Amino acid sequence: MAVSAVHLAEAAVEPGTVVQDGGRTKVWAGEEGPGTVRFRANVPAGVTGPVTATLGFVKPISQWPGAGTTPDRVAARMDTTASVDGAAPVPLSWRTNIGYESEPMAVDLPAVEAKATLDYAVTFDLSSRDSWFGSFDLSVTLKDAEGKVVSKGTVGVEAVLGTPEAGLRGAVHARDKDGVLWRYEATGTADGKLTARKRVGGGWGVYTAIAPLRNITAAGWGSLVARDKDGVLWYYQGSGNPDAPFKPRVRVGGGWNIYTQITRDSYGYGDVLVARDKDGVLWQYVSGFDGTLLPRQRVGGGWNAYTKITGYADGMVARDTAGVLWKYTHSSAEHPSSGPFDARVKVGGGWNVYNTLAGTEDLGRWNHLDLLARTPGGDLYAYQGKPSGFGHVPATRTKIGWGWNIYDLVL
Repeated sequence: MAVSAVHLAEAAVEPGTVVQDGGRTKVWAGEEGPGTVRFRANVPAGVTGPVTATLGFVKPISQWPGAGTTPDRVAARMDTTASVDGAAPVPLSWRTNIGYESEPMAVDLPAVEAKATLDYAVTFDLSSRDSWFGSFDLSVTLKDAEGKVVSKGTVGVEAVLGTPEAGLRGAVHARDKDGVLWRYEATGTADGKLTARKRVGGGWGVYTAIAPLRNITAAGWGSLVARDKDGVLWYYQGSGNPDAPFKPRVRVGGGWNIYTQITRDSYGYGDVLVARDKDGVLWQYVSGFDGTLLPRQRVGGGWNAYTKITGYADGMVARDTAGVLWKYTHSSAEHPSSGPFDARVKVGGGWNVYNTLAGTEDLGRWNHLDLLARTPGGDLYAYQGKPSGFGHVPATRTKIGWGWNIYDLVL
């Protein structure tokens, strides 16, 4: 009877509480580095031995943002550490399950010996890809060696978009009239501002056309192709070094002077090149990762109606002789009968006020798709898109530069 009474008394003990220091914690998602969530777990008297703790999302994530975002990928890039009572931080691995939404993501904190209070410091180094978390709550559960809950509570986190990582920010290149190529990198601010220019190198005046082939980023990745005056196409692979962003050129092949315009088709990862011949026929070249091009495929005729074509979002935009801008979106059909694009969509008129149009990505916040436009007077504008609308060309523009009429080419 006495033993049973003791067990009843132990069973009646309420778990301790978890208290977060300073209330909800703001954590930047981006280059700013980790934010630390601090909380204290109060453990009831009499609890001895090792105590384990689990930190988990209070609710399963029911709406993922798409674009390849899955629980496993998010869990893998959630760089998290935990320290208990001032001990050295321990890296943690989040777990999830195949059911995606059926079980919240969770992580196990370091096991420690029980005592009246345990102080935890958990760091979160979030990618700007995961700023969509926004405000979320995490449950904290401590258990003794027998698996009984000895302390529990909730802590709050505010994920705030910071500066996107260099690999997620775009870069713009411009060639001056002396043939020097310059590089501007996106700062990641919402207004689309660019860094001061960096000199890439001279000798680029030998080319009659230059076009990006893959996403050009502030991290020094992304590739270019350039056609010389003899019609030879050259490939410049990204180096991964922003201060010297391209490896030595590699010859692709000759005969490219049959084309009046060469540009990128922003499809998938941007590894498609399109070229318009003198008869107005548009041709498509799919690129390998080494810059090699597959045999060309005919897109269609009538493209001499346009004075400018450039890759943008999930396809291209084209401006006609009347100054009307049209959007071409890649067809979602597996084998479209009308070619690679859906029927064109009218964006609007008045685009002949610009002498340069260039599609780019990520000049402002991550996953925004931007269109650059330069006036003859040298003012540079960015039409900053929205991450939710790949085919959308925004109606408003932001001025991001002056004096760009010193350049004869912007890309």
